[in-house]
Amino acid sequence: MGSFSLKDKITVITSAVGNLGMATARLFQHAGAKTVLVDRSPDRVREAFNDIADSPDHLLAGGVDLSDATSVGKLIEQTLGKFGRVDAIVNTVGGYRGGKPVHEADLADWDFLFNVNVRTTLLCCRAVIPQMVKQQSGKIITVASRDGLSGSAGYAAYSASKSAVLRLTESLAAELKVSNINVNCIMPGTIDTPQNRAAVPNGDFSRWVEPAAIAEVILFLASDASRAVNGAALPVFGNG
Repeated sequence: MGSFSLKDKITVITSAVGNLGMATARLFQHAGAKTVLVDRSPDRVREAFNDIADSPDHLLAGGVDLSDATSVGKLIEQTLGKFGRVDAIVNTVGGYRGGKPVHEADLADWDFLFNVNVRTTLLCCRAVIPQMVKQQSGKIITVASRDGLSGSAGYAAYSASKSAVLRLTESLAAELKVSNINVNCIMPGTIDTPQNRAAVPNGDFSRWVEPAAIAEVILFLASDASRAVNGAALPVFGNG
């Protein structure tokens, strides 16, 4: 794979059992990465990655609450205890809700979306940055959305949360570039997943973007090939 190789790179992938997380994890492993696979469920990550459950080159980290700073801190401590460094983190954890105008939407939806989209990303970044600064190297990849570029009727909370991820990415990139840490963001369009197909059965699936295609962009951002890219928000819309 040349400069797209991740051989022996220690990479943390959040929501590793999700559609995007799993596609990313498998691609990274194929590229030679040593992966730390994170999921909120204590059992689901082992079921999904049973083939590497006992491998010394990987760590299955179940039962992690990424919205809790203490839980995230323990995750990174466990990672450093096993591998001694963190070369990259991919923040694929996130959620989606919408459909109601602002004045009718439940405030619980706003809390949920900012918690799962923004707070988790913030806490994971804060947890790995000190080690990356110590190393004077690292890659941080966040996941926003095309909806983070502009608001639309009925989806204010989701758009606002993903816009916050974009601004966080830009700020981190500006702060960390002096430490040789690259921080970049991807912005998927509608992802072609079983859940989205069920929610929009009449959609034109050919115009949606496959998780595997997004994972390849993430691989680029985690690799040495992206060493000159910092603070970018890459559109990954497929044909949509």
